[in-house]
Amino acid sequence: MSSFLGALFVVLVFVVPSISSAPPVTSLTKDYYQKTCPDFGKIVRETVSTKQVAQPTTAAGTLRLFFHDCFLEGCDGSVLIATNSFNKAEKDDDLNESLPGDAFDIVTRVKTALELACPGVVSCADILAQSTRDLVTMIGGPFYEVKLGRKDGFESKAHKVRGNIPLPNHTVQDMMSIFTKNGFTVREMVALSGGHTVGFSHCKEFADRIFGPKPDPELDAHFSGVLKGLCKDYKVNKTMAAFLDPITPGKFDNMYFKNLKRGLGLLASDHILFKDKSTRPFVDLYAENQTVFFEDFARAMEKLGTVGVKGDKDGEVRRRCDHFNKLNV
Repeated sequence: MSSFLGALFVVLVFVVPSISSAPPVTSLTKDYYQKTCPDFGKIVRETVSTKQVAQPTTAAGTLRLFFHDCFLEGCDGSVLIATNSFNKAEKDDDLNESLPGDAFDIVTRVKTALELACPGVVSCADILAQSTRDLVTMIGGPFYEVKLGRKDGFESKAHKVRGNIPLPNHTVQDMMSIFTKNGFTVREMVALSGGHTVGFSHCKEFADRIFGPKPDPELDAHFSGVLKGLCKDYKVNKTMAAFLDPITPGKFDNMYFKNLKRGLGLLASDHILFKDKSTRPFVDLYAENQTVFFEDFARAMEKLGTVGVKGDKDGEVRRRCDHFNKLNV
């Protein structure tokens, strides 16, 4: 067995418990909480650091949660809302059911600490944005600026999720239709897809590639064999999952793009980025140059944080991140 495949087996499996600049958003500023909550940055940083050390999957989960929040209703904390008797919320749609509990937990922890220090001041949307940046940096990713002042939205509807979140079997055209309506270019889409250098996916999301009538011949044969062994009981044990990057799963780097060139892209929507002529040049670029990937990812994340931002007139600062301050029924 080659040293490469040996490394692959060691880290593969586990069981789950030009880039355009962001458009200006005048309601967001870097020092938004300087007077009203001067310890905001420190509290977020210390809280997420403690959580990440104890639970290393927190960073990847929070990055994914942030993306799912911003691409539906904008970056307004709508994905954090709990379902009640009158409304099925975003987080309980089938497409969001695998969002990791660690990500929701870190928002709750930060919110609790901030409510003790400066009650009623910091929005859940800002907590999610700042926590994501700090966690990405903790695991080796690039630092990028997070402007603040988002308000928490008043709506969270499960039925709106489909069509606004990329799916594991999407084509490049399918994904671009979603990214384009949120103001992103092809290059920015590929850069943000690089977030899959950390995190995992449940077996059901890629089962067709290994168990389908015609298993994907472009998936590395050895990789496919290991996945078959891991996922053989996935219909019964729904917690089974594999790392999106089987080589350096806990480190934010450009290995995801290198893996795509080796047939180690876990999801069909990952692999298609290397196959499609419109996205392959960026996969090649990022695989060869981690610095360029980090620069592009940072700019795209700054832009992502401005999508659909709510201001004072159409948002609030929730007292609890999983509930609106006032229930509208």
